[in-house]
Amino acid sequence: MTDTNELTVRRRADADLPSCVEALAGVQAADRYPVDWPADPTGWLTPHGMTDAWVVVAGTDVVGHMALTPPGPALASAAGLPERRLVAVARLFVSTGARRRGVAALLLARAIETGAARGQTPVLEVETAASAAVGLYERAGWRYAGTSTADWTTADGRLARMRAYVAPSDLMNSSCPVSF
Repeated sequence: MTDTNELTVRRRADADLPSCVEALAGVQAADRYPVDWPADPTGWLTPHGMTDAWVVVAGTDVVGHMALTPPGPALASAAGLPERRLVAVARLFVSTGARRRGVAALLLARAIETGAARGQTPVLEVETAASAAVGLYERAGWRYAGTSTADWTTADGRLARMRAYVAPSDLMNSSCPVSF
């Protein structure tokens, strides 16, 4: 990784995808995220319906990634809002060498900013066993909205249990019509 303290958030470019895949490989080896390595990691980073993708770079190195997608009915139900009023945070990860530097916070702030500009509230899901991620979202003020069972299995073979979170209302731009 480039030795720099300066972090920059910017829209992901196609040229970033190889670096994103490389960072994701390190995350998958350390944390099993995603649980199974995708056959097409570039495609995995570009989920169906993706509206935006952002990266955090330190110098020239991609150290974080996030996509925004439609939430789907289960996540909208947990949030208690119509799908059209929500945007889902997806494919969020921080490279192992850049953790505890505020990379995830920068990406979450960008999700909130983007959602507010569109009149949408960001939501996300995280597997219950991902305790570091759960802690991050809760420390950042994201509101727990419920737990559901997913249709995929975790590395230990159990059905995944997903915690749903809604962005903190006090961080939403006043132009966003959603309040909690």
